[in-house]
Amino acid sequence: MPRLLPCPPARARGVALAAACAVCFAATLTGCTTYRAQPLASHASLIDANALARVQIDPATMPLPELAAHRFDPANGFDIEDVAMLAVANNPDLRLARDDLGIAQAQAYSAGLLPDPQVAISSDYPGQLGLSRAFSYGLSMDVMALVTRSANLHSAEATVHKTDLGLLWQEWQVVAQARQLFVKARYQDAVLPLLAQQEELARMRHERTERAAQAHNVTADVVAGTLVSLQDARKQYADMQLAREQTRHDLNALLGLAPDVELPLVGPDALDALDTIAPTPDATVDAAMAALPARRPDLLALKAGYEAQEAKYRAAILNQFPSLSVGFVRARDTSEIYTSGFQISLSLPIFNRNRGNIAIEQATRTRLADEYQTRLNAAVADTAHLRANGAIIARQLADAEASLPPLQRSAERAHDAYTARSITLGQYTDAQSAALARAIDVATLRESLAEQRVGLQALLGSAIPDPASATTPPIANR
Repeated sequence: MPRLLPCPPARARGVALAAACAVCFAATLTGCTTYRAQPLASHASLIDANALARVQIDPATMPLPELAAHRFDPANGFDIEDVAMLAVANNPDLRLARDDLGIAQAQAYSAGLLPDPQVAISSDYPGQLGLSRAFSYGLSMDVMALVTRSANLHSAEATVHKTDLGLLWQEWQVVAQARQLFVKARYQDAVLPLLAQQEELARMRHERTERAAQAHNVTADVVAGTLVSLQDARKQYADMQLAREQTRHDLNALLGLAPDVELPLVGPDALDALDTIAPTPDATVDAAMAALPARRPDLLALKAGYEAQEAKYRAAILNQFPSLSVGFVRARDTSEIYTSGFQISLSLPIFNRNRGNIAIEQATRTRLADEYQTRLNAAVADTAHLRANGAIIARQLADAEASLPPLQRSAERAHDAYTARSITLGQYTDAQSAALARAIDVATLRESLAEQRVGLQALLGSAIPDPASATTPPIANR
């Protein structure tokens, strides 16, 4: 009966130590990344008023040519281009989108790395005297990882391109939001004084009507009517104050500013001349529409995503073939007989054959094609809708502007007549209120027309000039 001998502890520890040393040596050769903790911030990082004065923005990093040609200078206040540039540079959502781009780039880097070879080491210790230790050393490589590497790398690179274009499209949208909030804020700043005048006129009329009622010169229903007018005027003024506060809050949030920062906005407001928002020629819009699939970032991003999916589909087809791993083996048995050879690990494509993944990738490719077509159709429809709305608003604005000067002259005559005691208080306030109401209508229509222009910019890019510009910059191709 042979006597079994336990594995010597010292020898076992030596083998383990040798294996650990081999692993550490290999890691040293390839280079190691060390861990460094990155604690979360304990306070808000919003830009305050002092930091805002020191902000510098490189125009070369801007996504649209009109922004790249603009000089950012906070000392002169913030016009519509300055606000858009600050939004691109400091918007919190864009910061996250840029982080997503970094993740996609890291994934592309990972996809391009060659697979590591596999080392297999085994050692047997016989329990019978007279026999030697047996061992086996093997080195193998996953061949299928090399076969599918090209398709996987192409898919990852296309995904990076898609993410980059998606970031550009998001920058377009942030620019549009910043411009719309600028237009809205300037409109509210211009209309608030007019609403204050309306409220003052209503208050004066009500107070004097009350005194007249106390003197029994007017009836109570007249006083009630003036009170209703006063309450309406106060509500309109209060509503506009709330809207202005909301606009300022939204603008600060979009720009990553502290809540107490009051951004000094400069440039045209809603009461300036209409030539600041002159209509864009139909030919310009038509040309931008024709070039839409080749220039709008979201459509280009969907194209890149479709290319990435094509590569994934090809990789899935390649993976239907047997998984192959090839290696070299050197061994010795307990009789001290040395052998050298090779090993092949091969899966048998009998049941699975990667058919499920192929079906998934094919269906995903079909969905991406449909998504691209749907987005293109929506872009055409949205552009047509904004053009139609813009034409209607432009006609309404022309009518309102044509009727404003006569009402203003009538208000001036009413003022002179009331000073000369030739007309009643009601006639005077009616004339003044009519002129103010029409001025507010004109400002509201101009603000709506400017927002229509910004909406077209968001759809078509730099083919459409800013509401504060009378020139049309060239179409951007990035």
